[in-house]
Amino acid sequence: MSEKKRRKPAQARAEATVEAIFDATFQLLETGGLDALTTNHIAQRAGVSIGTLYQYFGGKQQILAAMAQRRAEAARGKIAQTLIAAPQLGSVRPIVQALMATFQGSPETRKALLDALFDHGGDAVMLRHHQAFLAAIGGKAQLNLDLSPESLFVLTHAVAGLLRAAAAEPDLNLSPAVLEDEFVLLMESYLSALIARGRR
Repeated sequence: MSEKKRRKPAQARAEATVEAIFDATFQLLETGGLDALTTNHIAQRAGVSIGTLYQYFGGKQQILAAMAQRRAEAARGKIAQTLIAAPQLGSVRPIVQALMATFQGSPETRKALLDALFDHGGDAVMLRHHQAFLAAIGGKAQLNLDLSPESLFVLTHAVAGLLRAAAAEPDLNLSPAVLEDEFVLLMESYLSALIARGRR
């Protein structure tokens, strides 16, 4: 079935089906890992027929990419709302928490979702999220410093890139709580340096 003919989850029932497929995929990843994940298992766990699953997705990689995309969009929305509501340094931790919560689960699950996001979206996936983020806060977030395109690039890519690296290196056994503190320190230090530079 071609991509053009695949259903888009416009109706409530269709959306519920897609959510069931996403939930089932996450559960199976957590219990069996990527190697054990199949569309038949996903359909069975979701309570839908394999034919129904293929009406929405072309395979497990498309399911993973769609899951990752939806989670990334949700995180982007939370971050935009945070900046609009409180554009001060105190808003850094909620931003970091939103980013870290984007890809929850075991290290293998996080890696599978992040890999699917980048494999499906290509090298431009971060650019598209960056542009969508800027559009979301445009004219709404009154930040307490002027950010150049280069500074915004660093801010939007730094933590995301590090999270992907952490997911790719599970043997390091990094503590999420400690990692959150380090990400906050990184972003606050960078923002403080930008503010200090702007005053000179």
